[in-house]
Amino acid sequence: MKNYTDINASVFDEWIRNGWEWGKPIDHTTYERALSGEWSVLLTPTKPVPKEWFGPLRGAKILGLASGGGQQMPIFTALGADCTVLDYSQEQLNSERMVAKREGYQIKLVKADMTKELPFDEESFDLIFHPVSNCYVEDVYHVWKECYRVLKKGGILLSGLDNGMNFVFEDDEKTFRYRLPFNPLKDKELYEDSVKNNWGIQFSHTIEEQIGGQIKAGFVLEDVYQDTNFSGNLHDYNIPSFWATKSVKR
Repeated sequence: MKNYTDINASVFDEWIRNGWEWGKPIDHTTYERALSGEWSVLLTPTKPVPKEWFGPLRGAKILGLASGGGQQMPIFTALGADCTVLDYSQEQLNSERMVAKREGYQIKLVKADMTKELPFDEESFDLIFHPVSNCYVEDVYHVWKECYRVLKKGGILLSGLDNGMNFVFEDDEKTFRYRLPFNPLKDKELYEDSVKNNWGIQFSHTIEEQIGGQIKAGFVLEDVYQDTNFSGNLHDYNIPSFWATKSVKR
C-alpha cells in the first residue's frame, strides 16, 4: 500500500490546481490592509481567530504547520513576524513563494511531513499556527508532542480541529453513511472509497485525541471555540463540526 501521506500530498496538489478554497492565496489588497493593521485569519472555516489569542507578533518566530497556501503567513509577515511554513504539498508552498515574491518579503519554506519528526531544533518558535489539517494524520498525539518540543517556553499553539462530524454523512450532509471512527487504513472498503472519490486518506479523531492529546503532551489549554462548515446542510443548521484551541507551553 502506498504511504498515505504521499497520497494526500498528491491529492492536495490536484485540489489546489482545481481551485480549492483553502489553497487560494490572499490578494495584494488584503496584504496591504494587514500592513496598516487591518487583518484576520482563520483556523476553522468561518470564525476569525480572536486577536487576543496572539502574543506580540512583531519579531515573533512563527511556524505555519501544514499551513501553506499563502493565506495566513503573509498576514503574519505583514505584521512583522518571522515566518516558516511546513507543508508536504508543493502547490501550497508554491503559493507561499508567489505571495512572498509579489510582496517583496522573505519566508522560509520547508517541504516535510508532520507525521515525522519536525525538522527544527527544540524551542525554535514563539507560536505555531496549525489550521484544520490533522484530520489527514492517523496519530495526532505525535503532532502535539512535536509541537511542544519545537515551541519555546511560554509559546502558543493555535489549532483548528475537525471534530469528526463530517465523516458520518454522505456528500449531501443529510444521509448517514459511515460509523466513527473513520480510518481508511483499518477498513478496506473505506480506503477504496477514499481513493476512488479523491478524498485523500482522512481520519476522525476524538476529543481525547485532539484536546486531551495536547494536555497529555504538556500544554495548558487556555481557550476554545467551535465552528461550522463553510457551507452546506450542517452549516445551514449551525451544527458545529470544528473546534479551535489556544494552548500554551508552560
